[in-house]
Amino acid sequence: MIVIDASPAVHRKAGLGRYAEELIGALVAQAETGKTDHEIGVFYHDALRAAPSRLIQSLNCFATTQTPYPWRLRALISHWLNLAQDELFSRAQTNTRAPLPAPRLFHATEHLLPRFKGLKTVFTLHDLIFKIFPEYHLPRNRVFLTLAMPSFLRRADAIICVSEHTKRDAMRIYRLPEDKLRVIHEGISPRFRRMLDSSALRATQARYALPDRFILAVGTIEPRKNLITLFKAFRALLEEDDSLAPELIVVGKSGWLHAPTFRAIHDLGLTGRVRLLSGVEDEELVKLYSLATVFAFPSLYEGFGLPPLEAMACGAPVVASNAASLPEVCGQAALLLPPLDVQAWTQTLRRVLTDHDLRRDLQARGPAQAGQFSWSRAAEETRRIYDELLR
Repeated sequence: MIVIDASPAVHRKAGLGRYAEELIGALVAQAETGKTDHEIGVFYHDALRAAPSRLIQSLNCFATTQTPYPWRLRALISHWLNLAQDELFSRAQTNTRAPLPAPRLFHATEHLLPRFKGLKTVFTLHDLIFKIFPEYHLPRNRVFLTLAMPSFLRRADAIICVSEHTKRDAMRIYRLPEDKLRVIHEGISPRFRRMLDSSALRATQARYALPDRFILAVGTIEPRKNLITLFKAFRALLEEDDSLAPELIVVGKSGWLHAPTFRAIHDLGLTGRVRLLSGVEDEELVKLYSLATVFAFPSLYEGFGLPPLEAMACGAPVVASNAASLPEVCGQAALLLPPLDVQAWTQTLRRVLTDHDLRRDLQARGPAQAGQFSWSRAAEETRRIYDELLR
């Protein structure tokens, strides 16, 4: 059995949760069609507060009740003292009365890898933000990752990097051998496609009281997402012509260090013009992407960056930062800007909002670019790594 850490999915951890859930789903689909004979199981910690999806519940599950920080400390100590954690699965809670087969491989998906000695291990490296922008991490998270990441990367039998940019960061910062690193891009779910049902779109527009024209941003609200730059550019647009886009809609839950972002809305006089929506399910998010006049993504750093691709797949014109992995992900289908250049963001957003032909061009390019990334492809490439390690 191959066991994949589903912890970020069952604890709803934004991008990491999306990665774990979608990859597990695609691997299970391949197993069901006979493309692989590997049985897929899942593991998660903090079982008492977990909210596993139907997909996760349908699989063989190993779970521990250890809460996040004791669980992380246990993993770190297991590396420092070279203590095998293989018995974790024999002691874990399971969702079946019958004994489960012993795992042969463990896939770590949220930057945490226990020390196993009898299992092969795969480690997905999403990003190294804690090294590049340490000020954007909570101190305890930064300290943990600084201490633990070298051991995790050294002990893993194979490392999946979600972008070429993340691979370059890993080689530069940790001097990792290139042959241990595999780039496997994340994917776009088929449910992200342009909504053409006008009645459904009108219902969503009415539900959120959306104007006919608006700018949309999606992502966890935290400093790295650089929303304050977008707020400043939006204010400049309003001062020029408030009919171009009367509102900026931000979809995402609050992350760490979010207070300055919330404060900026008030300080810039944007109360009532910038609206924050949380708890938006994918079905509604597709409609918001489809309704948006322009999608803006000014992030300072992304290991991959799913929201711009989701927006493209739904036919939204995309303006994004030119930082980190975003040029790699967005290709020629988005307008890319320096993340902190307020004037450039103001001018480019104005250009997209006023140029109908430009919007149509971006809308035409987006789905083709997004179509290059799929979870089925990610699962196929991931399965090849499993096969190589278990052969």
